[in-house]
Amino acid sequence: MTFGPRSLTFRVIAFSTIWAVVALIVIYTVITTLYRQTSERGFESLLSAHLFNLIGSVGVSEPGVLTGGPDLGDLRFSEPNSGWYWSVESVSQGLSGGLRSPSMTEPIPSPSASEVPFNSSFQRNYRTQGIAGEEIEVMESEFVLDAKNRIARFRVMGNRSELENEIGIFDRRLFFYLSLFGFGMIAINAIAILLGLRPLNRVRAALALVREGTAQRLDGRFPAEIEPLANETNALIENNKRIVERSRTQVGNLAHSLKTPLAVLLNEGRTLGGSRGKLIIDQASAMQGQVEHYLQRARVAAQRDSVVYRTPVGPVLQRMVRVMTKLNPDTELSLLLPSEDIVFGGERGDLEELVGNLLENAMKWAKGKVRISAALVPHQASTGLFSLAIEDDGPGIPEAKAREALKRGRRLDETKPGTGLGLAIVADLVNEYGGNLMLERSALGGLKAVVQLRSVQ
Repeated sequence: MTFGPRSLTFRVIAFSTIWAVVALIVIYTVITTLYRQTSERGFESLLSAHLFNLIGSVGVSEPGVLTGGPDLGDLRFSEPNSGWYWSVESVSQGLSGGLRSPSMTEPIPSPSASEVPFNSSFQRNYRTQGIAGEEIEVMESEFVLDAKNRIARFRVMGNRSELENEIGIFDRRLFFYLSLFGFGMIAINAIAILLGLRPLNRVRAALALVREGTAQRLDGRFPAEIEPLANETNALIENNKRIVERSRTQVGNLAHSLKTPLAVLLNEGRTLGGSRGKLIIDQASAMQGQVEHYLQRARVAAQRDSVVYRTPVGPVLQRMVRVMTKLNPDTELSLLLPSEDIVFGGERGDLEELVGNLLENAMKWAKGKVRISAALVPHQASTGLFSLAIEDDGPGIPEAKAREALKRGRRLDETKPGTGLGLAIVADLVNEYGGNLMLERSALGGLKAVVQLRSVQ
């Protein structure tokens, strides 16, 4: 499976992952914010309750001394330097003394009213540093104790560092569990997406079978979302086959309709004899050659881009070598094939015709050895090219006459049997398939015909 920026699987998984991460970040932020707000409100409510409890537990004696033994019901007010303190201090004239919790081992200064003013209820809140260096939240109120308007200042102090530590622990635990949940959700999401897109791999595998020629259509049951695509692809394959068959039928009809008139012309030319008969024979032969040439081009053009033609090269070459060996027992014919499979992107008949003409030509001129080899073209594997090389130990063709040998009907040696169409047919086939044909000097001493054609996977 291809997995990259252009992959649909990559895009869907990446989008769902980004969305999951963003959603979890938002959830984390909302929950931690709400938890902090709730914790701070609870902290302030606790301090307020302790403050009113403290006010209700303190009185003033007739001489004007603060009295009372407040018990706020929290052991932290008894533990020295715990960060939880309370104190009662006289403010007005005629009031003396002071009270403070056992935990408050030394005084904690209070800011002036100008620095932190009281509200309309004669209360104020501020933060300061505690005895042990901790941050404390102070809730302070001034209250009239008796009819003589004697006022005392009540302070309840809570350990703000404890609150922040509890909030931090909650945040870390929430982050851990949300991260665990997020990784699990992303993994399940990825698995679901991979399973959901698996039918596309089945479609690709079915298409590969069609390209290999082992199947004629996309078979199997597909999900409702993919089934229309499979149906349209099958319709496209059927339409392509109909076009090819229609082209073949028209080619056959044209060849059949022209065959008899051309045969009549050739017979008439032979019967007539003389220069006029020769002229008729030459022109009729030229017409016959042109008809064969263009019919061949039309047939190849109709099928060269078809998705259903794939021909394994090795089996074709092996079969042709066996046939040629039987027909030419006196000639040593060797075959060299690569370890990897090579598949020709065309019809078997075209490959057989191409190789057959080249082998027939090599057998005709060889003294005793012919060699055929196939290989992928070096540095061209990405473009899908393979080469066929057929060599012989005959006289070869001079470089200056190589082009002449490719012309239709051109024979460099009239003493050898044949029509002179072999190399020209090969050139036409190679050209129609977008390949290359080169005539070179062989290491065996004769001609080396090299053909480069398109391979498919």
